[in-house]
Amino acid sequence: MTNVVKAKIIRIGNSQGVRLPKIWLDQLNLGPEVEMAMQSDKIVIRPALRPRQDWDKQFAAMAQAGDNRLLDTAVPTSFDKDEWEW
Repeated sequence: MTNVVKAKIIRIGNSQGVRLPKIWLDQLNLGPEVEMAMQSDKIVIRPALRPRQDWDKQFAAMAQAGDNRLLDTAVPTSFDKDEWEW
């Protein structure tokens, strides 16, 4: 394990917390929200993923590759042809 530092657990309201060094926050690009998980004897902190994050980039890449066609196209049925009225 590299970059090991000791920290004190501090009281924050009714909870307790640990202060993270600013340089770590900057290096890890941690924003105002994080996700935390317990794994065995470790606490894992990672950036919180936003729903649909980077979709605009993914859609642009799909369009550039010509992979932005509809996968399911409407196929007229006999109901559409014979019974449907506008």
